[in-house]
Amino acid sequence: MMEGVYVSNFIDDVRSKFRLPGRIRIFDTTLRDGEQTAGVSLSSDDKLEIARALDELGVDAIEAGFPISSEEERNAIKRIASAGLRAEVCGLARTLEKDIDAAVDCGVGSVHTFIGTSDLHLNYKLKKSRKEALETAVRAVEHVKSRGLVCEFSCEDATRTPLDYMVSVCKAVEGSGADRINIADTVGVMVPESMLYLISKLKGEIRIPISVHCHNDFGLAVANTLAGVAAGAEQVHVTVNGLGERAGNASLEQTVMGLKALYDAPVRIDVERLTRVSALVERLTKIYLMPNYPIVGRNAFAHESGIHVHGVLSKAATYEPMTPEMVGQRRKIVLGKHSGTHAVSQSLADLGIKVGEGQLDAIVARIKGLGDDKKSVTDEDLIAIVESVVEPSAEKSVVLDDVVVTTGNNLAPTAKLKLRINGRECVGESSGVGPIDAAARTIQRLAGSDLKLREYRLEAITGGTDAVACVEIEMETEKRLIFTARAMDKDVIMASVMALVECINKARSVGS
Repeated sequence: MMEGVYVSNFIDDVRSKFRLPGRIRIFDTTLRDGEQTAGVSLSSDDKLEIARALDELGVDAIEAGFPISSEEERNAIKRIASAGLRAEVCGLARTLEKDIDAAVDCGVGSVHTFIGTSDLHLNYKLKKSRKEALETAVRAVEHVKSRGLVCEFSCEDATRTPLDYMVSVCKAVEGSGADRINIADTVGVMVPESMLYLISKLKGEIRIPISVHCHNDFGLAVANTLAGVAAGAEQVHVTVNGLGERAGNASLEQTVMGLKALYDAPVRIDVERLTRVSALVERLTKIYLMPNYPIVGRNAFAHESGIHVHGVLSKAATYEPMTPEMVGQRRKIVLGKHSGTHAVSQSLADLGIKVGEGQLDAIVARIKGLGDDKKSVTDEDLIAIVESVVEPSAEKSVVLDDVVVTTGNNLAPTAKLKLRINGRECVGESSGVGPIDAAARTIQRLAGSDLKLREYRLEAITGGTDAVACVEIEMETEKRLIFTARAMDKDVIMASVMALVECINKARSVGS
């Protein structure tokens, strides 16, 4: 079992029932099936970059594309095939000589040829009889082998094909020289038990290695892939981040870690590279993972709940099945509405910040307040909160009680503020070129300040429309004294007004 992995005690109870092969090959089809994800189009440079990353990761085969589809596709495949990769480079081909020849001409090391074998495909798509399809498959395999290449043959829609016919096709292509046979769950309709049954049956009928290619229409692609391996399949088809047609394919990251960590299966993958390869594909395809995506998602090793954080800080395995570093990740203590003092203390310690007990309670309260508005708190947020809490305790002469702004296409931006100046309530209203300018004019008029704004910087600390705004300003007096202030809030106008008020307080405190 991999070091740093804490799996269920019950896996050992069933391990003896597995028929794990001596080594499991990883056949990556990100550049072919993955690129068929709706909205994804990779350039030749993108494909080569991903192929090199996959090669460094250690995949055994890279399906570089479908050569017959276009000249641009062929050029990309040729670049990958000539890049000197250690991995086998494969081209996809229908059971047509022109498809196979196009793949061979790209310089690939293997050809993956396929034909539908289910009655649905034969009757409605191919318009062929079972006998005609079998003969077509045999001719295609013979043609690949005549060109001197490795041949992988796929029964497309295998999992909706009658078993006796599938066995006859598999035996026929095996006899024609196929090197591997791929069983495709083309529309993701298998369950692990049925995949275990099917592959077990086929292992009793054919001698050459079997692959499994599972789609994720019911969210079972990885589970079905693992079941296929448990039944003796020697190769798995996967894609980075589970990309692919419709709901995608079996995820490379989840399949590999399932095999290595849960099944203790022999897989030649540098798992520490999984996260960086995932991030590369995410960036180039612009298909972004949901935060809680297993293994490589940004929340895969993130903890917010006070109970979980306390446990993880004591012993990570209490709430983590494996170490994040194993897959190139890092543990994150996320601050939010569920955070307790343990999480906040640890986050502050990680940032090298020391606060008193009362200040810690105030910081925790501010964090929970932000969390109540569905806002997670980043390190930058935390620093800003600390700065707002750990301020000199001197009483401020200007205190903001309320602010109301109005603006619109036909309205001059106006700000109405209520301030307490030296304990006396003051209310005023001004217009400006924008709501923040209007607020600044109101504050200056009510406080009798001669401060002029020199610099205004606004940063959305975190992404999204609900980002916390951090405002930094510099103001200058007629005597050329400069004061700076920083404030943060969920509302950009509130953050701006708070910073303006803080600058005025600093100026008044020195009697400028």
